[in-house]
Amino acid sequence: MNIEEHVWQLATKKLANEASAAELGELDKLLTENPELKTSLMLIFDWWQDEKEDTETNSSLLFERILQNIKPADTMAEENTRVVPPYLPAYKEHQKSDKRSSILINTGMIKNYLKVALRQLQKQKMYAAIKIGGFAFSIAACLLIALYIRDELSFDKSYPDADRIYRIVGAYNIDAIHEKGTSWPAVMAKTLKNDYPEVEKSGRIMNNSLFWGAGSNELKRADGVQNTHEDGFAYADQSLLEILKIPMVYGDLAHALTEPQTMVISKSKADKYFPGENPVGKVMYLNNNKSRPYKIGAVMQDFPTTSHFHYSFLLTLTGVKFWDGEQETWGASNYDVYVLLKAGADVKALNKKITDGIIQGYYIPDMRRGGDKNADRIAAALTMFLQNIKDINLYSYDIRDGLSHGDIRFVWLFGAVAGFILVIACINFINLATAKSANRAKEVGLRKVVGSQRSGLIGQFLAESLIYSFISFIIAIVLAALLMPYFNTLAAKTLTIPWQHWWFMPTIMAAAVVVGILAGVYPAFYLSGFKPVEVLKGKLATGSKSSFLRNGLVVFQFTTSIILIISTVVIYNQMHYILNKKVGFEKDQVLMIQGTNTLEGEVQNFKNELLKLSAVKSATVSDFLPVSGTKRNGNEFHNEGKQKLEAGTGGQFWDVDADYIKTLGMTIVAGRDFNPKLKTDSQAVIINQTMAQKLGLRNPIGKKISNYGAPVPIIGVVKDFNFESLKGTLDPLVMHLGNSPSIVSVKIKTDNVKGTLAQINAVWKSFSPNQPIRYSFMDEQFANMYADVQRMGRIFTSFAMLAIIIACLGLFALAAFMAEQRSREIGIRKVLGASIANITRLLSLDFVKLVFIAILIASPISWWAMNKWLQDFNPSNRISISWWMFALAGIMAIVIAICTVSYQSIKAALMNPVKSLKAE
Repeated sequence: MNIEEHVWQLATKKLANEASAAELGELDKLLTENPELKTSLMLIFDWWQDEKEDTETNSSLLFERILQNIKPADTMAEENTRVVPPYLPAYKEHQKSDKRSSILINTGMIKNYLKVALRQLQKQKMYAAIKIGGFAFSIAACLLIALYIRDELSFDKSYPDADRIYRIVGAYNIDAIHEKGTSWPAVMAKTLKNDYPEVEKSGRIMNNSLFWGAGSNELKRADGVQNTHEDGFAYADQSLLEILKIPMVYGDLAHALTEPQTMVISKSKADKYFPGENPVGKVMYLNNNKSRPYKIGAVMQDFPTTSHFHYSFLLTLTGVKFWDGEQETWGASNYDVYVLLKAGADVKALNKKITDGIIQGYYIPDMRRGGDKNADRIAAALTMFLQNIKDINLYSYDIRDGLSHGDIRFVWLFGAVAGFILVIACINFINLATAKSANRAKEVGLRKVVGSQRSGLIGQFLAESLIYSFISFIIAIVLAALLMPYFNTLAAKTLTIPWQHWWFMPTIMAAAVVVGILAGVYPAFYLSGFKPVEVLKGKLATGSKSSFLRNGLVVFQFTTSIILIISTVVIYNQMHYILNKKVGFEKDQVLMIQGTNTLEGEVQNFKNELLKLSAVKSATVSDFLPVSGTKRNGNEFHNEGKQKLEAGTGGQFWDVDADYIKTLGMTIVAGRDFNPKLKTDSQAVIINQTMAQKLGLRNPIGKKISNYGAPVPIIGVVKDFNFESLKGTLDPLVMHLGNSPSIVSVKIKTDNVKGTLAQINAVWKSFSPNQPIRYSFMDEQFANMYADVQRMGRIFTSFAMLAIIIACLGLFALAAFMAEQRSREIGIRKVLGASIANITRLLSLDFVKLVFIAILIASPISWWAMNKWLQDFNPSNRISISWWMFALAGIMAIVIAICTVSYQSIKAALMNPVKSLKAE
């Protein structure tokens, strides 16, 4: 490189503010030694620093002079190229030399890109912080959401034959009833195995807490003293273990549940109760029932967290029948049935075969034998299909299966939110990069003049974008680790950052590259596209021409934020409505004492002792309560004498005691409550208003109804109360006097709750010294029924805040840029008498207009989306979307926007006009 080219290179770095102190010193020395070059460069320096009236003329002359000082590429190529015949040895050496030079040039170019990018980052600290901050927050959110989606999509894939494992699902569609369920008769599994050659194995599982042992129990070793409460009990067939091929830690899979009165426990429970031992053959008691000891047949590996099975104890179904004929009847459905299909089985064809064969071959004949006149009508409404085990977690949101699982709609929601947040962060980057284009236009123009190619400029700007992306990803990973506990609470998960997995860091690196390129590709092509003639003539000195694009992107950001704000407002109002709605019973200050079935016949005496406490108003013994986690018993009811003439009415059949209605504050609207002094009341029932309506009973008192037994008289009608989620309809209900002793509910006074709890605990200790008391408040259990709604509210709130923060970061930077671009205008206005308020309003008004446009776009989208969401709730239990929700969200967005830009607006308004005008 000759002296002249070296001087031009140093001058270019100086004009781009990239020259170091040493390079500036070297330039001054070379210009002193070369006066001709100094004269030319002084013209450039003067033009670069000052914008005079004759800038355009001087620019043209200067541009011609610059072109004269740069040798055309063709000329340089001709001077430096020497044709060497390929058959001479010198040709190969020449090729090697060219390759080495190319590698050195590429390496040097990349180093130069990185060096310039880092200098730009240091020079524009505020803009860099906003770009990196917005990127980091959005990427952290996307990383957490990606881990959530990965976890949801990985459910039930660990079973060796997962592709061939299915469960049987039934659909019932008649009139306005559309239901799906998984409960089948005990005989179903055996019938499928015998009748259909496509079925290799079939097995049952039953977790209905209505049956002793399923659900939860008080558990202890046979040689132990203290009971411990445990959840996760279910009855299962030996064949189900074989279908799932559950690994065994101790014992043999082939014989784990083959013997009566045996159970399989998980490894974690074995370690808890038998630390350091092989527990196979050991005996345990459930609920202090020593007449039914359970021997441990095997110890299985814990079900993975990504399994829809969440059981720690599997009780054998070998030799079990819950009543005479229960294992043979088609009239009672309590079991989930799983099948292992043979390889190559046609699932669609099998769906039709089992629908036709099971319903027409077994269900309908059984109904006809019972004299049901509606058998044909019901047969037309029933269908059966197979659901693959890998689909159960995400595609069972409309299936009644009593399990807790995910929802594919939540996966799509989380994915969409992640996408929006990432797009908003990229928008900020594009906005800021294009907004600052005027500041870098002269740099681009001069670089092109001195020989830079557009590809090199694109590489330079993409390098800057990649550096921002890599720094953001590093910060994002730290943020994600810090936010993980909160996110786990939000999503009801136990996720962790997968540091130990080989794919994690490569995926992060690849994502950083992709995001960096996506965010930087438009600014790179936009900035590198400036024409040197226009730049050097000053045509781009007034600022970026992409204001329409920037405004559109700001509108998009605030539209997304407003949609999230409106959604949050609607969800929280729906939740407030549910939790404060009159549900037909008194749930406040009702204490539910659980595990009372271990008192061995002393439950009634325990209740009587509680009633002696001055703080206890009343108490009732019943496992059937109007909150989640308690028993349910579906039955079919008929009016007396109509069993064979009319279709039955499905409803709940609850065991309660004589103090149930009084304790829970329900209202008798006809007839009377149970009277324990009247022996006939043991054979009487109280129904709710919905049951009376469904049975067509206008005056139900004294009328008789039946469910598989002798008709019983109705002595009272209770006002309807909600005992299931308010999302569904209110179901018919029948209550009768019966024994269900696992829960004692106590209505207490509010004067001294802490002291009352201490007294109740003392009474418990006197009855069960070796078992800790367990209790919860009914209003808390009621709120838990809507945990998914509360979780969705927290999700929308969190993401709305994040979207607003990211949008405001971009708005803040754009406001600073606009204030900088209009500094001369502001100075002139101040000189002419404009007040600070006028100038602040002037600068803020443009942004407020954009927010108004965002409100107009977001409102109909939000209205449509929230109306769809509210359809999940019963019409009588959902709010209506009001105008004030949109107004509130709009006002919040406008206030946020004004607060964001006001700092920069006021700062610009307070600036001394002499300073800005002098600079101009």
